[in-house]
Amino acid sequence: MHACSPGRVFDLEERTHRFALRIRQFLRKLPRSITTEADGRQLLRASGSVGANYIEANENVGDRDFVYRIKLCRKEAKESRYWLLLLLLDESGPLAPERAALATEADELTRIFAAIHRNTFAKKPPSS
Repeated sequence: MHACSPGRVFDLEERTHRFALRIRQFLRKLPRSITTEADGRQLLRASGSVGANYIEANENVGDRDFVYRIKLCRKEAKESRYWLLLLLLDESGPLAPERAALATEADELTRIFAAIHRNTFAKKPPSS
């Protein structure tokens, strides 16, 4: 668990898991089409990879692997946002607010992993 501020603790592993679950629930609601099927598969893969790579990063197999996995987490979160926004939806339709909330979460996860990456280098320069 990581401390955010006094009295507030969050579990990033749990947060990434919830994100992937929310994506899966969202995808079940989408109308079926060739584009939503293809984009949905990409979104499904990317959203699950965020948490999977975070779990791998925490396996503590070395600084280089940690940094690599954190960078992958950031990349997959960014990619999740991309695929979410690429889905063809009516912007005034019932799924638009949910997509916007998921895109915001993907953006927040991207920023969190970017900060972890930055802070890792601030504490200790990467070894060769």
